[in-house]
Amino acid sequence: MKIINEMKISFKSKSENEGFARTAVCAFAAFLDPGIEDIADLRTAVSEAVTNCIVHAYRGTEGIIEITARILNDNEIYIRIKDKGCGIPDIKRAMEPLYTTAPCEERAGLGFAVMESFMDKLTVKSTVGKGTVVTMRKKLGAANE
Repeated sequence: MKIINEMKISFKSKSENEGFARTAVCAFAAFLDPGIEDIADLRTAVSEAVTNCIVHAYRGTEGIIEITARILNDNEIYIRIKDKGCGIPDIKRAMEPLYTTAPCEERAGLGFAVMESFMDKLTVKSTVGKGTVVTMRKKLGAANE
């Protein structure tokens, strides 16, 4: 894996920053000349990951969300989204469709399933009380056709 380019951003876990995060990652990925479908996939996966940080990791408090994105050889993008929130006690269960820890019933519990469906690879690592790291990879543009 050769890193062609890299960017890092961090921002407060506020709902209004979710759009900023997905736009920043998509703008960074533009170098790979992704198609409309690739951009939609990236936007959705990043939105879901950041929303998980806001809703679940920090649970009504504020913290910092960090995103690292890398352009790799073979037109692949690597995205790491990290929080220092409450952590996930049971990652396997949290990744099951329809499972949610949100106190209200307006959450569908599909965040990880959506990320997994739009990306080529999804990895979730978490430590209770220390936070969670979501890593996603996807081939874009001509390499994905």
